[in-house]
Amino acid sequence: MPTASPDAALPGQSEHEHATGTLTPAQPVATLTEAGELLRALAAPVRIAIVLQLRDAERCVHELVDALDVAQPLISQHLRVLKTAGIVRGERRGREVVYRLVDDHLAHIVVDAVAHVKEEGA
Repeated sequence: MPTASPDAALPGQSEHEHATGTLTPAQPVATLTEAGELLRALAAPVRIAIVLQLRDAERCVHELVDALDVAQPLISQHLRVLKTAGIVRGERRGREVVYRLVDDHLAHIVVDAVAHVKEEGA
C-alpha cells in the first residue's frame, strides 16, 4: 500500500482542510477502503505489540520474540501481515532482517488506541 507524505493533502481534501488538519465530510471510497485495510492489519494484539516495540527502535525478529515472549513463527507471520499492509519495512543486514515502521503516523494510531482503552478502563 503506498504511503502518502505527511505533507500531502488527501484526495478530496482542500489545502485549507489539510493545513488545519480537518477532513472533508465525505472521503473518496478508495481512501476509506485503504484506511479500513490498514486498521484491519493492526487489529491483532500481537501486531499492536509489534508496532509499539518498533515505535521505540527498529528490531530484528529474535528481539521481538524475546520482548514479546511469542514464538518466532508467530512473530514472522504477524510481521508478514504488517509488511503486506505497508506498516513495516524490513531491511536485510547480514543474516538478519531488521524491521522498522514505515512512518510515525502508524505508531500514533496504536498509541492513541491503547491510551483510549486505558482511559475507558479507569
